[in-house]
Amino acid sequence: MIDVIDQQLLAALMDDSRCSLKTLAGITGLSSPSVGERLRRLEERGVLKGYTVEVDPKHFGYLLQAIVRIRPLPGQLQEVERQIQAIPEFTECDKVTGDDCFIARLHVRTMDQLDTLLDRLNGYAETNTAIVKKTPVKRRLPPLAGG
Repeated sequence: MIDVIDQQLLAALMDDSRCSLKTLAGITGLSSPSVGERLRRLEERGVLKGYTVEVDPKHFGYLLQAIVRIRPLPGQLQEVERQIQAIPEFTECDKVTGDDCFIARLHVRTMDQLDTLLDRLNGYAETNTAIVKKTPVKRRLPPLAGG
């Protein structure tokens, strides 16, 4: 069970995964050792799976981001999944229900690069691409409290 203190810890870490134990203790009103123990328990239970950083792909020349819906041709599902995994510019991919089996996020430097990468899927799938203009909601947790 997740209590209010755990929710505070998780929210703070989602905001800044480099928060110190001292900072987290100040947020929760607990001692640093108590915070450390709570984090250890959250890790052991699999609630807290890791700590990460957010890197802006634009600093590496990836100026365009696209969402690609991918519909494998008959019998090509596994090959499409292998192709997606083999293209490092695909930074996220979900296997979904519906007509499109995959929805993926792709980062590219140019429109020509986008075309080249999507061409690698041509013999295996149909694609539908949308260029991301803005991300009004960044990745976040759903509400943690029971509703």
